Amino acid sequence: MTDGNDAIVIKKLIKSFKKLKVLDGIDLSVKRGTMLALLGPNGAGKTTIVRILSTLLKPDGGEVLVNGFDVRREPKKVRSFIGLTGQYTAVDELLSGRENLVMMGRLYHLAKEESKKRADELLYQFDLTEAADRSVKTYSGGMRRRLDLAASLIASPPVIFLDEPTLGLDPRSRLAMWSIIEKLLEEGVTILLTTQYLEEADRLADRIAVLDKGKIIAEGTASELKADVGTERVEVVIERPEDFDRAVKIMERDGMKSDREERSIDVSTNGSVFAVKQILDALHDAKIEIDTMSVHKPTLDDVFLRLTGREASMKGEEKNK
Repeated sequence: MTDGNDAIVIKKLIKSFKKLKVLDGIDLSVKRGTMLALLGPNGAGKTTIVRILSTLLKPDGGEVLVNGFDVRREPKKVRSFIGLTGQYTAVDELLSGRENLVMMGRLYHLAKEESKKRADELLYQFDLTEAADRSVKTYSGGMRRRLDLAASLIASPPVIFLDEPTLGLDPRSRLAMWSIIEKLLEEGVTILLTTQYLEEADRLADRIAVLDKGKIIAEGTASELKADVGTERVEVVIERPEDFDRAVKIMERDGMKSDREERSIDVSTNGSVFAVKQILDALHDAKIEIDTMSVHKPTLDDVFLRLTGREASMKGEEKNK
């Protein structure tokens, strides 16, 4: 269901590239001032959705609205409300950081003095003041990504599309970007994020949608999606290799994962002490020794594995999508 509080509305969106159907009836909405994280393996169609939302690609069918405007019929109005940061920086490395921002402001039809003022504000906000007059080619990857995001905000858009904005960044730079994104949310900006980092979606997003083979296969908060997997998981490593097969039979249940080489068995439980005790008692009664045991709560990786049948290894660029 959608209402007037939705900044982004997608209904029955369809897109194909020749005979390959990339998006097959997508329904999504994002409330104003919130973030939706879009997760999916390579080729799922995440970047295709972003390109359609930002008017860079026309849909084959369905309805797509941004701030109430249709991306096909009113692309200029849509572009006046949005900012876009892609997987790779789109700044001119021959110019300085300040020159890049001032140029972007002028492209958005801001007055010259207003462009300079806005550039100074963003350079300070993104911790780039000291490097403001250096050529961008001297910037680190994290600095370039921050400048790219700053450029997308030059006109203070109420809706921002972030297509894997922290791809390839080191952990420190990624944390810095997360902090900036959190501040944007505090300011009431609406954000649609695609990411390959599940912890990124877990930390930042109000809601998460999982895209696979052109369809939304799950949507909810991180807590809701994790609850569908199970309350907790128990992993045991068997002491003696010759006991491994017997241990697998004893612990066998839906969702069990085992690794013979590592002698590890991983099962879901309801999170109670009694459930863990049952597993340990059954192994003890069978005279099977345990090397180590650990208990952990479900992660988005567990969610992704259950929904798609594969690990959330989403590195690389979506080709043509």
